[in-house]
Amino acid sequence: MGIKIGILTMSDRASAGVYEDLSGKAIIETMNDYLLSEWESLYKVIPDDQGRIEAALKDMADVQECCLIVTTGGTGPAVRDITPEATEAVCDKMMPGFGELMRQVSLKYVPTAILSRQTAGIRGKSLIINLPGKPKSIRECLDAVFPAVPYCIDLLEGPFLECNEEVIKPFRPKQK
Repeated sequence: MGIKIGILTMSDRASAGVYEDLSGKAIIETMNDYLLSEWESLYKVIPDDQGRIEAALKDMADVQECCLIVTTGGTGPAVRDITPEATEAVCDKMMPGFGELMRQVSLKYVPTAILSRQTAGIRGKSLIINLPGKPKSIRECLDAVFPAVPYCIDLLEGPFLECNEEVIKPFRPKQK
């Protein structure tokens, strides 16, 4: 079974070609650092539109069968920031611990981390994680939460993610 990871950037300006999407590329670079398993990225840049975000998440989870979908952008308090709402709308279960840990880690760097609304949830057999839009923050947040991701995907009966333990050490309970 091939490992597919969805990478979805929400940005009106990047989707219109006003500037290059550095955030989605930062996620791909981070996954390349973390994973020894061969994986395929399904990468899209779309505008901050709830219907389009929901459709993209459903496609990546249900049709493309991504075990992990990592989003970037749209997690702040601005009027057009609606990624958490779109994520909640398509998920069967919410995983609030991801957002709690990401905000806790981000607060070490910026006091405005309390404005962030990152979250995570499960749709079918896909884990969806909402990240902030800044490349530096993406790595800080993924470094914090990724150790739990491979085991979560195991519990969802997804593919085994083998990690480069010199870069990131996943937690999996010891087998008896």
